[in-house]
Amino acid sequence: MIDAKLLTVLKVNDLGSYTEAAKELNLTQPAVSLHLKSLEKELGIKIFNRTATGIKPTKDGEILIKYAKRIASMYKELDLKLKDRETNKRSYLIGITHTSESNLIIEVLSTYAYHHPEVKIKIKTDSIKKLYEKLSSYEIDLAFIDGKASKKYSSILLDTDTLVAVLNKNHPLAKNGIIQIEELKREKMILRSSSSETRTLFQSAINNEGLSLDDFNVIMEIDNIATIKDLISENPFVSVLPKSACYLHAKDLAIVPIENLHMSREINIVFPKDFSDRAFLEEITSSYQKKIER
Repeated sequence: MIDAKLLTVLKVNDLGSYTEAAKELNLTQPAVSLHLKSLEKELGIKIFNRTATGIKPTKDGEILIKYAKRIASMYKELDLKLKDRETNKRSYLIGITHTSESNLIIEVLSTYAYHHPEVKIKIKTDSIKKLYEKLSSYEIDLAFIDGKASKKYSSILLDTDTLVAVLNKNHPLAKNGIIQIEELKREKMILRSSSSETRTLFQSAINNEGLSLDDFNVIMEIDNIATIKDLISENPFVSVLPKSACYLHAKDLAIVPIENLHMSREINIVFPKDFSDRAFLEEITSSYQKKIER
């Protein structure tokens, strides 16, 4: 079992309060303080500082918390894998980006789980940065990442994705083989939020053409891709989205490339080098490829 003192550190960090951590852990507040003082003495560091805005970890405390999270995650994974062995089941904790929520990856994973009743898949959605942090702390087994994979991990190239203009199929520009930038500038646009990789890639592409977002008629910013697609399917708006996010709605939407904007990126499956179930990875990759070739 994981050291109770480490669990105390994690709970204090999460709640920002000794008192609240004591309640959650069914301990007294002096017991929480004792756990922290004992660790500080053992490691020769100070873990938390009291500030005007609450309890904050020190630089040394941040390092301790990082590894405490990793240790806690590994214990959870150990418990899960032992239970899987007892019941002849397999469990996967999989991280995906918000873009992947709306593309074929979810469908591929659900199909796999349907045909493999011995498998349980749990999905966590987060930013690319957070997914790498979860991989590092063993909170997830693998992740689907937009962009080049970190060399720290093993990876499989799943797809090469491209940003495209997405329109209602009855939009006047929908029948064009390609959309001119000047045409795009005249349309009412819905874009993803500024924190998304999709938005960053689009902005970089138009900046390379000497343009900025101020040159476009952006009327809304929404982070949820499914909501954007729903709005476009009912209204004469235009968005710029990953082509992979439109595979599932290809019959309802028009997907048109934008002239002179080069907006491609990789989609990779990223996993620790000691991930052992290569057959699972191969089947997921093969299933994805078959779906995009239809």
